[in-house]
Amino acid sequence: MKTKKSKRKDKFYIEFSTADRLGICLFRYQLYPKEKFLAVNPALTKILRYDSEKEIHDLTVRSLFKEAKEAGNFLRILKNEKIVRFHEAKFKTKDKKDVWVAITAYLRESDNSRKHLYIEGMLEDITRHKELEEKFTFEKELFQNLLDNLPDAVYFKDDKNRLVRVNKFYARGFKMKPEDIIGKTDFHFFPEDQAQKMFDDDTHILKTGNPIIGKIERTLLPNKTYNCVTTTKIPVRNKNGDVIGTMGITRDITVYDQLERNRLDMVMSSLKVLDRVLEIRDPYTFGHTRRVSIIAEKIAQEMGWDENKILSLKMSAELHDIGKILIPLEILNKPGKLSDLEIKMIQEHVKKCYDMLKTHDFPYPMPEAIYQHHERLDGKGYPRGLSGDSVIPEARILAISDVLEAMTFHRPYRAALGLKKAVQELKDNSGIKYDHNIVNLALKIINENNFQPFWMKENAAY
Repeated sequence: MKTKKSKRKDKFYIEFSTADRLGICLFRYQLYPKEKFLAVNPALTKILRYDSEKEIHDLTVRSLFKEAKEAGNFLRILKNEKIVRFHEAKFKTKDKKDVWVAITAYLRESDNSRKHLYIEGMLEDITRHKELEEKFTFEKELFQNLLDNLPDAVYFKDDKNRLVRVNKFYARGFKMKPEDIIGKTDFHFFPEDQAQKMFDDDTHILKTGNPIIGKIERTLLPNKTYNCVTTTKIPVRNKNGDVIGTMGITRDITVYDQLERNRLDMVMSSLKVLDRVLEIRDPYTFGHTRRVSIIAEKIAQEMGWDENKILSLKMSAELHDIGKILIPLEILNKPGKLSDLEIKMIQEHVKKCYDMLKTHDFPYPMPEAIYQHHERLDGKGYPRGLSGDSVIPEARILAISDVLEAMTFHRPYRAALGLKKAVQELKDNSGIKYDHNIVNLALKIINENNFQPFWMKENAAY
């Protein structure tokens, strides 16, 4: 028995010596019949800032803990489980400072007939780790608090476009808790076609690393109403610069959108008053501009233009002949052949309209589109004889729409020529006077409408 004890003791001190060189803190503590430290290595005295191991021998394990409750909890677990692994606790140093430690300890019984209980264990100073953890926790909570107090929906997605983090504003929009949203995709919350567009945007960012800034969208809410939002999405990268997900910020601009729509309604109402004046003076020109607007809108939709750009084109169509209000009616509606001077006066309606509009700011080139709607790609149009790329897309659409309507509707000086001749005019001059691609789109729309002038059919409900 003595030899065995001696070997155990030798091994014990060898372990202590090796651990000390590695900076590992070891201790042996007698728990019963009398609590006392039996051995500690210098590394432990250094952590607890004592001058010698003897000073620690005069203490108890309980006295090292800052909180008595924590000491009791540690000993209770040890007695029940016989082992404690990486138990985190706050110790007191000799100078009353706090130090965080992680304890791994075992409950041992003596190997002789007299019952003794020992604790053998090691501990590690994790103060720096805890400080960093607390700092990280603070920054994490600060970041989350910032997110939760933003009046915008903020969300993060992984490389599969699954939601991994959202703020409270986002969750409230769906009457859910943030944690219940994690792992879901936009397909869980939005109509399929709408969710697919969002999914495609996210996938585009993942593939290209390019953000999407300020995209205006209309989203269907759970209460079946639509709101207007502006969305910005950016790539999330790891430390190597690889795109691993996306972050999105969506702001509800429904109120602003409604205000803008109200303003637009006022503008459109003003235009209708102007239209009414034109209608009283010249019923033909009034109906003509409306029908041209219908054709232009259909072509622009087929080209995939956004609704604001289409709206601008429609307004250009509505106004493209407003300059005729300044032309004497006896010339404008003259049934016979016009003189060169009279033709020149009518052609001036384009510039007159442009001069009315050019001093005002428009988000799209409305005045220029009107100014150019009688220009032709071969340079034989008027008033400036522009050609090729000098003719903007809006004017190209207006030119084709204007020809289609003018040839299929009667004029004071001649009967309607019919849709067949109008189509032939476009085909014969496709790529010469008129934009080849836009002509093809116009012909496609006409075919889809059974070769009928849809602009006359829809005009009654315009």
